[in-house]
Amino acid sequence: MFRAVLFDFGYTLFGHAPGVDVVTREAHALGVALPADRATAIWNDIEDAAADPDEVALGRDLDAAVWRSRWRVLYGRADAAVPGLGPALDRSFHDPLEWQPYADTASALAALAAAGVAIGVASNTGWDIRVVFAAHGVASYVRAFTLSYECGTVKPASSFFHAACDALGVDASDTCMVGDDRTTDGRARDAGVAEVFLVDPHTPLGAPHGLDQAVAAILG
Repeated sequence: MFRAVLFDFGYTLFGHAPGVDVVTREAHALGVALPADRATAIWNDIEDAAADPDEVALGRDLDAAVWRSRWRVLYGRADAAVPGLGPALDRSFHDPLEWQPYADTASALAALAAAGVAIGVASNTGWDIRVVFAAHGVASYVRAFTLSYECGTVKPASSFFHAACDALGVDASDTCMVGDDRTTDGRARDAGVAEVFLVDPHTPLGAPHGLDQAVAAILG
């Protein structure tokens, strides 16, 4: 049996309303009714800007101050369409209560804890997601959080996964990874992590996410 399990955060243990839906909702709260195609264009512009190589090179995931400043700029692109929309988006995506656990998040974590398996959260992020776990009453299950902005490296680097295992006091060979992204979480194998379980990042909020099944396989 594995001694430890590493979980990704976003769209693995917790999900958020889709960006287009948030754009539509927050614009409406500001008194602007956006048609679906306009809301989609606003959100796609933000996502494209966030993924631009020059933007990524600024190191949002490695520095909390850079994360905060750059996401204000990125979400702020929406202000050209609806004044005030950028700050509203920024608030939504950094609000612990806007991130919702999947239907099987708590049960999966509880089952591992009851079996004596150490639980770690391993995330590329520049903000302290511990507040999300605390807000939803599941922080006590997590023995260690390995966050890129705190450890100075990002997935899929092997050094990141080694840091996460070290934080739990286990060898990579005694550890498995549960995530949603094949290109980052899936690379845990390169660091010697014994097994990787991938869930569908498109599971609707509040629905079962395949976590109970993953834990059943982990516990054998």
